[in-house]
Amino acid sequence: MKEFLMKEILVYGNSMPETQKLMSFLESEGSRVYRVKTEQETLQQLKKKCIHTLIIDRKEEAEKKFPFIREVRKVSAVPVLVISGKNTEQAMIEALNAGADDYIAYPFNILEAAARVHSQIRRYTQFTNLCENITQIYQVNDLIIDDGKRKVIVAGKEVRLTPIEYKILRLLVQEKGKVFSIDQIYETIWDMQAIGADNTIAVHIRHIREKIEQNPKNPKYLKVVWGTGYKVG
Repeated sequence: MKEFLMKEILVYGNSMPETQKLMSFLESEGSRVYRVKTEQETLQQLKKKCIHTLIIDRKEEAEKKFPFIREVRKVSAVPVLVISGKNTEQAMIEALNAGADDYIAYPFNILEAAARVHSQIRRYTQFTNLCENITQIYQVNDLIIDDGKRKVIVAGKEVRLTPIEYKILRLLVQEKGKVFSIDQIYETIWDMQAIGADNTIAVHIRHIREKIEQNPKNPKYLKVVWGTGYKVG
């Protein structure tokens, strides 16, 4: 799979046996995998290296590492994938709320986990390597997306979104007025079959609203169509 050759993956945490197998599998496909043991070292590596995905591996008490994801978000927009021993919906929601892009619970299938890593890398590299001369601009009232500069402007002020949030918002703005189901959003953005995607999409939609809406509870831009999905406009 040539598109993943020499991609750099950072793994922080316990590196349990399953994760070690995942690391070996990713390396066998051509990725370069680094293991770090401390939060400080993780942040240093994110600043120093061109990391394409950060895996946080915590078999026990993973929720204690969720505040650290917020620290990661201050220095990097790199995709964050949490591997956890907490196989609960609440743990997954807390990780996404903290800024994670994906969540995998032990025990997991190595091939599925690798596919999720690949999906994160693919989206991230597409996001960061798009041609600089793209000048497409999308606008809905005071909401402007400058797709060339990867900027979102609301009422004259720039709003910072994560890569996932940006792609979701761009999808909806590009098709202004069109209602997208949860499955359609997930399969378009994640490039994977939507299985249990409701909470994942809901969390990201809430984050986007908190950033672009003056009153997230009464949204002006990103609206829900009950029983169907979401739309902009």
